[in-house]
Amino acid sequence: MDNKKRFVSKIALEKNGTRFGRIIVLTGARQTGKTTLVKKTFDAFPYLSIEDPRMAEQYMQMTAQQWKTVYPLAILDEIQKQPTLIESIKSVYDQWDEPRYILLGSSQLLLMKKVRESLAGRCAILELFPLTLPELRTTSWNDTLLPSQLVNIVTSRELPVFLPAFTMDPLYALKMKAFEHYATFGGYPAISDDTLTSDERFQWLGDYVKTYLERDIRDIASFNELEPFVKIQRYMAQNTGTLVNASSIASEANVTVKTVQRYINYLEISYQAFLLQPWSRNTNKRLMKTPKCHFMDHGIVQAVVKKRGGTTGNEFESLVVAEIYKQLKTLGLPVTLYHLRTHDGKEVDLLVECADFYLAFEIKMSERVQPTDARHLRHLQELLDKPLLHSFVLSLDVQTRQLADNITAIHVAYMLG
Repeated sequence: MDNKKRFVSKIALEKNGTRFGRIIVLTGARQTGKTTLVKKTFDAFPYLSIEDPRMAEQYMQMTAQQWKTVYPLAILDEIQKQPTLIESIKSVYDQWDEPRYILLGSSQLLLMKKVRESLAGRCAILELFPLTLPELRTTSWNDTLLPSQLVNIVTSRELPVFLPAFTMDPLYALKMKAFEHYATFGGYPAISDDTLTSDERFQWLGDYVKTYLERDIRDIASFNELEPFVKIQRYMAQNTGTLVNASSIASEANVTVKTVQRYINYLEISYQAFLLQPWSRNTNKRLMKTPKCHFMDHGIVQAVVKKRGGTTGNEFESLVVAEIYKQLKTLGLPVTLYHLRTHDGKEVDLLVECADFYLAFEIKMSERVQPTDARHLRHLQELLDKPLLHSFVLSLDVQTRQLADNITAIHVAYMLG
């Protein structure tokens, strides 16, 4: 049972109360909890499943006046199954101010030309990701959700006073429990239930990957043959957190570079992975221009490569970067994420660009941070075009260490939990 509190719930309620939130489109990967969230958040809205073909046929026959009279408020789930219904919702929106609708769909909804054309300027689009660490810590829909230290830094533009050790945090045990679950099984709500065994969780993840291939990918791409995509999916999962070399992947899967690029795009639009673009400014020719690919969920990585545990350094980097990505994207904060690499070997795992400053992160799967772990963060300001507010080494070291005036080493769950 999904009993985790979600940040998107409050955001959706606030948007729905505004002039420009009369239609909310909630999208994201399958099984991220979209239906549960809107049913709990908008309990006064009738729930209409477009997946039922007989009911969908009846909905499509309704006029705009009938929609306004019978369903002035409604949740329409899996609306991508009948995109013509979007025209009906648009017509109601344009004629009356009172009706409000929540549209749910997996990622292909956003690709439809009809949605882009019909609802442009009429809807607020929200994305739901697997659970973030603060959400994983909750045990009830009524719990209070507290933002992470990272979110507080981005929103306040101020650094908190960090405790000398993460173990001194009153919420240490809860944050560690959430992090250990996330670093083992990922953040999908269905397997966050404490009563499940490890075997049941890994079985669910394996079934999820099969369903993703059989339903989501076939819907997006209309594949006749899945094998090339499966090869590329596995290659990308095995190499999560590394630079994307389309030529090497094409050679490995025996497909063209264009096919590789298209398949990576499928992973992106179905919320399975994202490309972390390289930071660069045209004035600086010393920077490499190759993106990194990070999988969105560590549990899915393990299911794709068919293993349990034994996290690699690159996988650890990915699960940390993905968590930061989810937290900042979920709250709609005006930031852009990059990695940075120079031709002479300076490398920064994550650079968060805010309106008037940067935050930099080096990620180490180490239980004791050394001063050398911060070497790429030193003198980073010289490359950047706006102030570097602070740099962090995120690791498994419970001790908080000041490595330089503007570089702090901190446990990843202390920063993000």
